[in-house]
Amino acid sequence: MENISSIKNQELEVALQKKIDLKTKPLGALGDLEHVAFRIGCIQNTENPKIVNPTIVVFAGDHGIAKKGEVNPFPQEVTAQMVYNFVNGGAAINVFTKTNDINLKVVDAGVNHNFENNLNIIDAKIAFGTKNYQEEPAMTLQQCQNAIVKAGDIISMVHSEGCNTIGFGEMGISNTSSASLLMAYFMNKPVAECVGSGTGLNSEGINKKSNILSDVYKKYKPQTPKEALSIFGGFEIAMLCGAILKAAELKMIIVIDGFIVSSALLAAQAINKNVLDYCVFAHNSNEQGHIKILDFLNSKPLLSLGLRLGEGTGAALSIPLLKASVDFLNNMASFESAGVSSEIEKN
Repeated sequence: MENISSIKNQELEVALQKKIDLKTKPLGALGDLEHVAFRIGCIQNTENPKIVNPTIVVFAGDHGIAKKGEVNPFPQEVTAQMVYNFVNGGAAINVFTKTNDINLKVVDAGVNHNFENNLNIIDAKIAFGTKNYQEEPAMTLQQCQNAIVKAGDIISMVHSEGCNTIGFGEMGISNTSSASLLMAYFMNKPVAECVGSGTGLNSEGINKKSNILSDVYKKYKPQTPKEALSIFGGFEIAMLCGAILKAAELKMIIVIDGFIVSSALLAAQAINKNVLDYCVFAHNSNEQGHIKILDFLNSKPLLSLGLRLGEGTGAALSIPLLKASVDFLNNMASFESAGVSSEIEKN
C-alpha cells in the first residue's frame, strides 16, 4: 500500500501549462481553477483529464475518551445516531452529494453499536470503539494495521467501480481530540495550539479539553507514525490514513476535507510523502488547527466557507470545482481554434 510514485513529469507539465495558457482568456484569468486543472492533469498523466464517478467515503468510529464526556459536549451515542442519519439520507453530506451527483458510501470503522445487517453500511468494524488514551493506547498496533488494510480494500473496491476521484468524511464524537493530538505529534506543536471547539465547546470547555489532552500527550513517546496513530487515533482516523495511502497508490484524485481528514493525512504523508502529490484541498475548516495544518503542508484550499461539520461536506462542495477545472481544460477554445488574436493575453 505504500508503493506511491511521484507525479513529476516535466514534459507533461510543460504541455499542460501551454494548453492552459493558450485558452481564450488572459494568462492566469481563471485563477485557482488553472492550478487545479494542472494538478489533475499531472495526477492522471494526461493533457485530457476526467472526473469519473466521484465518490465520498465516510468512516465512522467511537472514541474511548468520549464516555467520560470531559472533552465532548455531545454523548458518544451520537456517533451511531448520525450513522443512521447518513443511511436514512438526512445529513448534510447526503444533501450535498445528491445535489452534486456524487456517490456516497458509509463505513462502520468502529462504532460502539451493533448495526442491522440489512443497512447500507460497509461493515469494517475493528472493535466497539477505541480505548481511552487517558489510561492506555487507543488501539493496538495490530488493530491500527488492520484498519489501514481494511480501508485499502474498501478504496480498491470503489476504484474497481470506475471511480477516479475520491473524497473522505468522518463521524466520531471526540475525534477532534484525536486529531489535535496527532497534529501536535506530526507538526511538533504544543497541544494547546491544536485544540479547538470541536462540536461547540465554549472557552472554558476548550481550556479543559486542552489541559486533558496535554496530559495525555505527555504520557506517551511514540517512535513511528503508525505508533502515534495507534496511541492517539480513532479507528475512523486510522482508516482515513489507510484510505488516503491506497487512493494515492491507485493514482486517484484525493479530495481532502477538514480538520479530521487532514490529521489523517499528516499520518499518511509521514508514512509516504508522495501522497501529497495526489491531494486537492477542499476547504479551510473553522476548526482553529486546520489552517495551521494547511500552512504546514503548504496547501491552499479551494473554499473558505466557515464550515466545521465534517462528514466530508467540504469535499462534496468542492468536487464541482474539480469538474469545472477539467471541463475548461478539455472544452474551452484555444486562441487558434477560435480564431481569436492571442494579443488579448497581453492585456
